[in-house]
Amino acid sequence: MNDDIKQACEVMQRGGIILYPTDTIWGIGCDATNAEAVQRVYKIKQRADSKALIVLTDSEAKVEYYVSEAPETAWQLLDVAVKPLTLIYPGARNLATNLLADDGSIAIRITKEPFSQQLCRLFRKAIVSTSANISGNAAPHNFSEISDEIKNAVDYIVTARRDEIKESLPSSIIKLEADGTIKIIRE
Repeated sequence: MNDDIKQACEVMQRGGIILYPTDTIWGIGCDATNAEAVQRVYKIKQRADSKALIVLTDSEAKVEYYVSEAPETAWQLLDVAVKPLTLIYPGARNLATNLLADDGSIAIRITKEPFSQQLCRLFRKAIVSTSANISGNAAPHNFSEISDEIKNAVDYIVTARRDEIKESLPSSIIKLEADGTIKIIRE
C-alpha cells in the first residue's frame, strides 16, 4: 500500500490526475491547490466548472488551513456523524480558485478510511475527490463499474481495493453559513 500511495502522491505533485478509493466511492483526484489539474478533472468528468468539487483531507487542522474560519457547529457535526460527512464551509482559502463555489465556499470531508487518510497525510495538501464518472451518469460503487473512458483519462490508477465489491454510498453534505445557518444538501 505504501508504494501505491507514494506513486499517487508523485503523480499529483507533478500536476497529474489519479483514480483512487475513498471513504465513500472511487474518486478522481488531484492536488486541490493546482488550478490546471483541477481544470483537467472538470474536463475528464465533462462537468461545468461552475459546479464546485469536494476535497479530502485527513485532519481538522488542515480544514482550518483551507477556510478562513470554521464555525463551531462544524466540529459538533463531525463529532456526531455516523457516516462520512462533507461540510461546505464559507471563506475558502489556499486552494485553486476554480475549485470553489461562486460564493467562495468549499466542500471538505475529513476521511477516516485508512488508504485515503494515508494518501492525504503523505501528500500534505487537500486532494480533490469527485466521483469517478462522467457528469450526469451514475456514480460507480466499485472499481469494476468505472468506465474505460475515465480509466484512460487519468494518469495513475491506484491498485488498492480494486477487487472490493460493496455497496458504497456518497457522503452526506451539509452547508454551513458564516451566520450559523445549516442547510442539508444531501442526507
